[in-house]
Amino acid sequence: MPIAGAADTGGQEFEIMKSDEDWKKELTQQQYAVLRQHGTERAGTSPLDKNYAPGEYRCAACGQPLFSSDTKYDSGSGWPSFWAPLDEAVGTSTDFKLIYPRTEVHCSRCGGHLGHVFEDGPEPTGQRYCMNGVALDFVPKEE
Repeated sequence: MPIAGAADTGGQEFEIMKSDEDWKKELTQQQYAVLRQHGTERAGTSPLDKNYAPGEYRCAACGQPLFSSDTKYDSGSGWPSFWAPLDEAVGTSTDFKLIYPRTEVHCSRCGGHLGHVFEDGPEPTGQRYCMNGVALDFVPKEE
């Protein structure tokens, strides 16, 4: 069954699959544009970019935990950036929307587009998971 608005992952099925109409009912217009239509929010517009409180970043579409604040850093890109996702939280596919191929990152549970990963990040991974803040929900760590 094709996934309406999901990342192009070769027909992969996800644990959470919904119709476009259902996604439109559950997400804001901006979330829908990013998560289901592969959009990109404008750099510097997400309050999550400069959030360094301890906690967890989850998929705004399905609530799956994606990143820990322990791996977040200031990349200077204007988008929330991490050097590693949580185990098995994300999947990737190749995006050819620009002149050169990029590695698109999607939620492994619902297929929602999160952003891209680049190989210009800090140690220990050398990766920069550059995520759209609108695709994430931040859950502060309980004291």
